[in-house]
Amino acid sequence: MRTLLLHLLLPLAFLTGACGRSSAINESESTAIADSIAATQPAKATLYFVGDAMQHQAQLDRARELGGGSFSYAGCFDLIAPTVKAADYAVVNLEVPLGGGKGGYTGFPCFSAPDEFALALKDAGFDLFLTANNHTLDRKDYGLRRTLQVLDSLQVDHIGTYDDKAERTALVPFIKDINGIKVAFLNYTYGTNGITASQGAEVSLIDRKAMAQEIKLAREKGAELVCVCVHWGIEYQLTEHPSQRSLADFLVEQGVDMIIGGHPHVIQPMKVVQNPATGKNTLVVYSLGNFISNMKTGDTRGGASVTCEIERGEDGEARFVAATYDTFYAAKPAGGNTNFQVIPYSMADRIPAAQLGWWNTFSNSAERVFSTKNVDVPRKH
Repeated sequence: MRTLLLHLLLPLAFLTGACGRSSAINESESTAIADSIAATQPAKATLYFVGDAMQHQAQLDRARELGGGSFSYAGCFDLIAPTVKAADYAVVNLEVPLGGGKGGYTGFPCFSAPDEFALALKDAGFDLFLTANNHTLDRKDYGLRRTLQVLDSLQVDHIGTYDDKAERTALVPFIKDINGIKVAFLNYTYGTNGITASQGAEVSLIDRKAMAQEIKLAREKGAELVCVCVHWGIEYQLTEHPSQRSLADFLVEQGVDMIIGGHPHVIQPMKVVQNPATGKNTLVVYSLGNFISNMKTGDTRGGASVTCEIERGEDGEARFVAATYDTFYAAKPAGGNTNFQVIPYSMADRIPAAQLGWWNTFSNSAERVFSTKNVDVPRKH
């Protein structure tokens, strides 16, 4: 579209002023005008979000066993990858540092995963990795910084943690052009399990003053929509805590368009609410639960995704339009060369027979929550 607009602008390259003098419009000015026109054109995009991508010890052991000494995640995301890739932009919470083997690869309580795990997520179609969570400092400053280096080498977007405060200042807000719509993504966590950065690494923590400033800055830098991804809440609770509702209300007041939550390791309700000041709708997702893990209780065996539709209408305004959810099950290995695998709701017949009881426990519980607590966020059909 930019090329077409530039061609349309060529006849305007020389304009005759009131005194008959020709005033040239240089190329940079033409490009700026073209960008301004493009920013008013109708556009649509879909955003796709999932919850916590984890690596417990059993997952590490299985990946090593299948990899013959290295780590193989073959099969983990094959069934859900087409859905991830169908979105214009897909987001996952990377709830493990990539420690490079320093101190060993370990599961709970102090995680460290191999680089192959991040590569598998990228290959599945995820574009943006969230790194602000309570496990981001499990390998201290070294692990945090090495994770960023690996994600950079994979050429994937990432937000939430930084080499130092100066880098955060330089990189925040992160604004992505998605089908011509400029969307800012911000990521915050309630804490880091009591581990503090001792060598200057920076973690974006929940701080209302800082959040308000960065949201405002995102708008000033051209973001048409703002999405805040936040690590919050109480683990294993199927409904949001009052502190989550309070922070969500605050973010709505700041003009945020989408609020996507994680951390509880179980699903929590999703709601579309109206900003009373602007009349625009905001999506609030309290928790998407686990994406992939080796957790063992019924409510932790699966998770949810949310697909958001955004658009810029004929009036030139960009807005969040609608959202739908889906669910999936994180199957455990079932013998042979099978691996942990994310199985979508529509493919429940692929769940190993011995695990169908767990799937039913998770699915029935999730549906009770979503059918009674969701507001204007239906299941994806």
